[in-house]
Amino acid sequence: MRVPIKITYTPPERTILVTGGAGFVGSAVCRLLASNGSMRVVNLDSLVDSVDSAALAVPADQPNYRFVEGDILDRALVSQVMAEESVDGVIHLAAEGRADRNPGEMPPFIDTNVGGTFQLLEASLEHWRNLLPDARARFRFHHVSTNAVFGDRSAGSIAVDENAPYRPSAPIAAARAAADHLVRAWHTSFGLPVVLSHASAGYGPWQKPGKLIPHAVINAIEGIRVPVYGAGSEVRDWLHVEDYARALQAVFFHGHAGESYSIGGREEHNNLAVVAMICDLLDRIEPRADGRKRRSLITFLQDRRAADRRHAVDPTRIERELGWRPEISFVEGLTEVIDDYRDRARVEMGRAAAG
Repeated sequence: MRVPIKITYTPPERTILVTGGAGFVGSAVCRLLASNGSMRVVNLDSLVDSVDSAALAVPADQPNYRFVEGDILDRALVSQVMAEESVDGVIHLAAEGRADRNPGEMPPFIDTNVGGTFQLLEASLEHWRNLLPDARARFRFHHVSTNAVFGDRSAGSIAVDENAPYRPSAPIAAARAAADHLVRAWHTSFGLPVVLSHASAGYGPWQKPGKLIPHAVINAIEGIRVPVYGAGSEVRDWLHVEDYARALQAVFFHGHAGESYSIGGREEHNNLAVVAMICDLLDRIEPRADGRKRRSLITFLQDRRAADRRHAVDPTRIERELGWRPEISFVEGLTEVIDDYRDRARVEMGRAAAG
């Protein structure tokens, strides 16, 4: 895992509020921003769906980083933090993203994705209006959305770009789409300087174990069945979380107000191919004692309901206008995830032996 270099603290030129900064992508953004001594990073997160605390171990001990436990639905708290820290930018990642919720489980997720975004927009608008002219000019509200708002891209159809129509399939994707529309409305109606981004599927160290890649890696390491839904034909464009964080940083600092940017890794693979790659990489790195190939562990399960068959992103605009491109290949990224979990397994074994 790449660890940012610790810095010698100097007064920050920018103070950025990151909502959802204890999540998988948010923690990567916090690590990246906090590694720059000219920035102060304020992480506001409710810790409902946080990653391992180790993901934030580096910025946590740096003087230009502050963690605030709280909910974006609490406008008073958000306004207080903005005033205390004199923030001049927001990167809004706090959201609920699971697409397979039952109807009775929806209200909290609608509240966070739609209501929370509304409260954050209102607090940001009031704060922005009270800033001095120079600070107002550099303020940005970066709304980090998902390419799921564009719905299923059937095989052979073009990848989505910034002009794609909204066609969310799942209720959670519809809630994310509603938040997008609120953000754009606060820009056109009130002048709040916003930018939006829609990214493909992120992966990397510290991702929640229930996701496809970490789940497959953990099971393959332990030699137990590696599940794949349906025929494994769902296609996603995969993006390493550190490339993702760099893209969000580029959009925040250099994106044009009122515009949207599609972020993709140019690494489209179906789920079965991803799991097979993980099994093959592990076989090369650490062959099984019985000599069997890990592909034999792949087990097909009943397909998920209402799952989009393909998500695909065209990142041409961000590459051309902002100069961002992914730097970590899919094979390199998968190898890093495998090494990370193998290292953790060795640590756990050591602890168990010592105990």
